Amino acid sequence: MDQLNILDYSFIVGYLLLTLVIGLWFSSRASESVDEFFLSGRKLPWWIAGTGMVATTFAADTPLAVAGFVAKNGIAGNWVWWTFVSGGMLTVFFFARLWRRAEILTDLEFIELRYSGRAARFLRGFKAVYFGLFINAVIIGWVNLAMFKIIKIMVPELNPVWSIVALVLLTTFYSGLSGLWGVSITDAVQFVIAMAGCIILAVLAVQSPVVVSAGGLSKALPAWMFDFFPTFGAESSSSATGAAALPFASFAAMAFVQWWSSWYPGAEPGGGGYIAQRMMSAKNEKHSLLATLWFTVAHYCLRPWPWIIVGLVSLVMFPNLPMNQKEDGFVYVMKAVLPSGLKGLLIAAFLAAYMSTLSTHLNWGTSYLINDFYKRFLKKDGDAKHYVTISKITTFLTAAFALYITFFVLETITGAWEFIIQCGAGTGFVLILRWFWWRLNAWSEITSMVAPFAAFTWLKLFTTVTFPFSIFIIVGFTIAVTLIVTFLTPPTEMAQLERFYRTTRVGGVLWKKIAKNLPDVESDTGFTMLFVDWALGIIMIYAILFGTGRVIFGDLLQGLLFLGTGCIAGALIFADLNRRGWNNLN
Repeated sequence: MDQLNILDYSFIVGYLLLTLVIGLWFSSRASESVDEFFLSGRKLPWWIAGTGMVATTFAADTPLAVAGFVAKNGIAGNWVWWTFVSGGMLTVFFFARLWRRAEILTDLEFIELRYSGRAARFLRGFKAVYFGLFINAVIIGWVNLAMFKIIKIMVPELNPVWSIVALVLLTTFYSGLSGLWGVSITDAVQFVIAMAGCIILAVLAVQSPVVVSAGGLSKALPAWMFDFFPTFGAESSSSATGAAALPFASFAAMAFVQWWSSWYPGAEPGGGGYIAQRMMSAKNEKHSLLATLWFTVAHYCLRPWPWIIVGLVSLVMFPNLPMNQKEDGFVYVMKAVLPSGLKGLLIAAFLAAYMSTLSTHLNWGTSYLINDFYKRFLKKDGDAKHYVTISKITTFLTAAFALYITFFVLETITGAWEFIIQCGAGTGFVLILRWFWWRLNAWSEITSMVAPFAAFTWLKLFTTVTFPFSIFIIVGFTIAVTLIVTFLTPPTEMAQLERFYRTTRVGGVLWKKIAKNLPDVESDTGFTMLFVDWALGIIMIYAILFGTGRVIFGDLLQGLLFLGTGCIAGALIFADLNRRGWNNLN
């Protein structure tokens, strides 16, 4: 590959300067208070808050991962993450308004709004450090290593280690300077740049001489590669690609169990993490709901198709890549088809995807460490200026720790994704039900975090059960132990439960014991229609997703039928929301 020219570097430097200018622009506003620094003063419109969610989940490693799914299992391989639609729609209709209504700074602050006693205090402090520092550093490390790979292949004249260090420092500088205001605005810009770059790459990839000379993708690859639904259990007959049918256990674990039971960053059952942060930063409940709905639509329906197309092209252009290097095919396609100038644009696009994820994780992790540990346990009487200053310092320290994890720890970890999924299996049961059942207490949530580790360790040491079969065992064990502990320990104090109910007005049959003591509280109703909207939302997402794919691959009639179904489902959702009155979402 020729080295990048002046036009390529102009795109890259121009993008980096733009992010720096945005950070400087919002620095004074972010310094006003921790509420401004971590939640943008709760003033974000839905399209900024929702786009921030999409940009954060569009990391540098995401297109490569999707290309790997496609290379190994065809388009249907994406069901390993498409099945999270159900959980995403659950968050839209059941939790988005509640998170905004709670008026808390972080989702960990929810713990002491919902529970009482020493167990609640311990749980909040432990999760602040565990998720805000350690798990957050591992996630940032994954993203760093993906960008490391892209730089190493696309810009071999640069030292990838020092390039990552420089990018982390720049991102830390503007996110630490501008707080969530700067992060959110740069996220919106970064999402547009990243999507435009990937679309351009997909168009050039399908028009490449190798693909054209093969008669196009449909002739160069076996028909089953284009199936939208998985074939279970059997190995593919394709020796050229080395791809295989999606195992039924993987699909079943995702489709029926994992989406509601397992904690995973960006797809937490009931919302949570940086997703909850964006919901709580919205102007009001209406904007929170719309932000989460826009995120779910964009996340599943708009983003994946350019990645999928490039993944298919990589099989035609580089059919002999080993199975464990299929993800690299995405970067090799970039290297092969991009002319001078556009190489810089695509690198800028990946920088945008990378930095949007990095900046959000730094701000989110710092919010835990400051609001839920430092301010809660170490210094309770500081002024706004003190906490903002400490937040900026902590942002840099978190970034430094993440760099250490990236280069000195993470390279030795194998199967980290499966490890986190299994060690969070069953936790989602509590994360969802803690909103709707008064009897759960802090010990319930603590148990739901410990039990999966115990079950995972037992399976590893004494059985031959492996992922994804292990999900079913771990979830069953975790729920059983959690329920036993719940009924063996005293409930949350009545005054705390009443305070929570007054704040959230959550309603529902499992709160009747508390609600009867608060006749003046007008709680939520209409749960049946919320379930209807949830089902319609799932139909809408899958219909638009498949309709877009059918149109791209030339099946116009079927594509329009899918898209029409999605539009009808969407119209029914908004008709119900209007019937119940948007004013109720203020």
